[in-house]
Amino acid sequence: MITHPRTEELVESVRLWIDEIRPTLDPRNAFLARVAANALATVSREITEGPAAEAAAVAGMAGVLGHAGDHATLNAELCARIRSGELTVETPGLLTALQVMARDQIAIDQPSYKPEGSF
Repeated sequence: MITHPRTEELVESVRLWIDEIRPTLDPRNAFLARVAANALATVSREITEGPAAEAAAVAGMAGVLGHAGDHATLNAELCARIRSGELTVETPGLLTALQVMARDQIAIDQPSYKPEGSF
C-alpha cells in the first residue's frame, strides 16, 4: 500500500529545506527564505492546531450567545453584538471566551510569545 505524506509533513519538509539552504544565500534572499520558512511554520501550526482552536472558539461563542452555529456565523454575530453594546465586559463568559480565542490564535501565529498576566 502506498501512503502519501500528510500535508503538515510536506510543509515541514519544505520549511526544513529552506532553513538548510538559507545560510548559503545572499543576505536579501536569506531574509526572504526566513520569511518563507516562518510562513510555512505558521501554516503547519494552522493545520495541526487550527481545528481544535476553532472548536474551542465555537464552543465559547455558542456559550456566550446562547445558541449553536458555525464559526463564521457565530463570530459575525458576536462582533455585531459587542459593537452594538449588547454584550459588554459584564456579560457572563464573554471575557473568558475572548481570552481563549486570543490565546489559541497567538499560539498558532506567534508560539514564542508569552503573554503576561492572567492570559
